[in-house]
Amino acid sequence: MNKLDGSLFKSMLVSGANNLTNHHHEVDALNVFPVPDGDTGTNMNLTFTAGVKDTQAVLSMNVGDIAKVLSKGLLMGARGNSGVILSQIFRGFYQSVDGKSELSAKDFADAFVKGTEIAYKAVMRPVEGTILTVLRESSKQAYDFLDTYPNKNIIEYFDFLIAAAHESLLRTPDLLPVLKEVGVVDSGAFGYIKILEGFRLGLKGTPVALLENIETTEGVQKNLENEEFGYCTEFIIRLNDETVRSFKEDELRDRLARIGDSLVVVQDEEIVKVHIHTLIPGDALNIGQRYGEFLKLKIENMQEQHDHLSHMKNDVVSKKAEKKKYAIIAVAAGDGVKELFESYRVDVVISGGQTMNPSTEDFVAAIQSLNAEHIFVLPNNSNIILAAQQAESLIEDTDVRVLPTKSIPQGLSACIMFNPEVSVDDNVNEMTAAYKNVKTAMVTYAIKDTSFEGVEISAGDYMGILEKSIVCSTKDKLDATKELLKQSITDDDGLITILVGEDVSDEEQTKIEEFISSEFDHCEVEVTKGLQPVYSFIFGIE
Repeated sequence: MNKLDGSLFKSMLVSGANNLTNHHHEVDALNVFPVPDGDTGTNMNLTFTAGVKDTQAVLSMNVGDIAKVLSKGLLMGARGNSGVILSQIFRGFYQSVDGKSELSAKDFADAFVKGTEIAYKAVMRPVEGTILTVLRESSKQAYDFLDTYPNKNIIEYFDFLIAAAHESLLRTPDLLPVLKEVGVVDSGAFGYIKILEGFRLGLKGTPVALLENIETTEGVQKNLENEEFGYCTEFIIRLNDETVRSFKEDELRDRLARIGDSLVVVQDEEIVKVHIHTLIPGDALNIGQRYGEFLKLKIENMQEQHDHLSHMKNDVVSKKAEKKKYAIIAVAAGDGVKELFESYRVDVVISGGQTMNPSTEDFVAAIQSLNAEHIFVLPNNSNIILAAQQAESLIEDTDVRVLPTKSIPQGLSACIMFNPEVSVDDNVNEMTAAYKNVKTAMVTYAIKDTSFEGVEISAGDYMGILEKSIVCSTKDKLDATKELLKQSITDDDGLITILVGEDVSDEEQTKIEEFISSEFDHCEVEVTKGLQPVYSFIFGIE
C-alpha cells in the first residue's frame, strides 16, 4: 500500500480506538501508584474515542479534513495528562497532513515526527521513560528507516514504527527508576502502542472490533449509537455468613466489568467497596446485593453533570449578567467540599477528581459560562492541570489564569487569599504563595498488591500519602491516619484543615480529632465534612 485515502484513514482510526478500548484495563494495571484514580488507560480511551467518534461524521474523504476533526475532538475530549499528551500528538499530526487528500509512508513519518515536536512542547518539564520517550525514539527511527529505504510502503513503515516503539517501551524502566522498582513499563507508552497496533491491523484489512467481554460504553462503535455518559455508582456491602467464606474479588469484578467502566472493587474482611461507571446502575446493584447487605450506596448521573457544563454557555446569555472583574473555577468532588469552595467565592465547581478527570471541553464550557474579565482556574489535582492549561490556550477573548494547584487543600488556600480589590498579578502572586505553603496528606485504599518506595502494600490496605509519597500502609483506617499525621505534622505547622470523607463514621472522625488535639495541641484545627469519595481523610497542613 503506497497511498491511503480518507475512507481507509477513518477505518484505521476506528481500529486503533477499538484496540485501545479492548486493552485499556491492561494499561490501567500498569499505573505505578496503587490508588483508585482516573487511570491512564481510561483517560486515553475516553480521549481517543471522543476524537475518533467525531471523524466518523465527516463527509469529506480528504485526509487533511478528517485529521483536523480528529485533532479538535481530541483537544476538547482530553482527560488526564496522558489524554492531553495524546491530543497533542495528533495535533501535530494534523498540522503535518493539513491539505493532503491522501497519505504516503513519508507523510506518516513526517506527521509522527511533527506530533513528537508538539507533544514535547505541551509539557513544561518532559520526563523521559514515558510515552514521550517512546514517541520520540520510534518516530525518529521510523523516519530514518524511510530515509534509508524510500520505497517502503505504508504497512512496512508501520511494521518498523511499532517494532521500534516496543523496543523503546522495554527501556522505559531503565530511564524512570520508579517503573523498575514496581516492575512495570510506562502505561501511557503501552496505550499509545495499542493504538498504533490497531492502526496497522486496520490498514491490513483486518480492523479491530470491540471484544464482547469488554465494556463497550466507551468504544467508538457504541459511542456512535449512544451518547449517554451513564451513572457513577458506588456502594458498600457487608458480606453475609455464607458469602464471606466464598467471596472472591475477581469473580465480582468480572461480573461488573461486563456492564461498566472505571471499576474498583476492594475487600476489607467482610466489607466490600465498589465503584463503577455504568449505563445500568440497577444491574450493578443487583449483582452486588447477591453477596450481602448494602451499608451505603450512591448513584450520580454523569450525563447531568456533563449537560450542566455544556449548557452553561447558553445559560449565561439568557441571564445577561453584568460583566464582573473576577471569577474562579475549581475542580472538586464531594458535596461538602463543593460547598466549602462556593463559600470561598468560587463561581463554578466542576465535578471531578481522582475517579473522574474533567475534560478540556468541561473547562472550556465552564469558562465560557462566566461573564468575567479575568478567570482563575484551580485544577486541584496534578493529573488535571494539563487539561485545564489546554483549555486556557483555546480561550481567546478572556484572560484565563490556571494556577497549577495539585490538591484540594492547595485550592482552598489559594481561594482564601483571593482579593477582589487588588490587581490580577497581585492575586496570582498571593494565591500562588499561599497554595505552595500547604502540605497535603491523604488516606485512601490500595487497589493492588505492590511495593512502593520501600513500603509493602496489599490490596485493600489503607495508605497514608504525604504529597506524592506513600508513608504507611495498614489494614486499619485509623492506624494509617494516625501514622500519616505523625509523619506529616511538625512543630513549625500551625493550622490543620480536615476534610472528612463519605466513608468515615462520626465515631472515627471524633477519634481522629481527639488524636490531633492530644498530639498536636500547638495547631489550630478546622474540620469540614467534605463527603469526598476515594479519600477517607484529606489534610491540609500549613
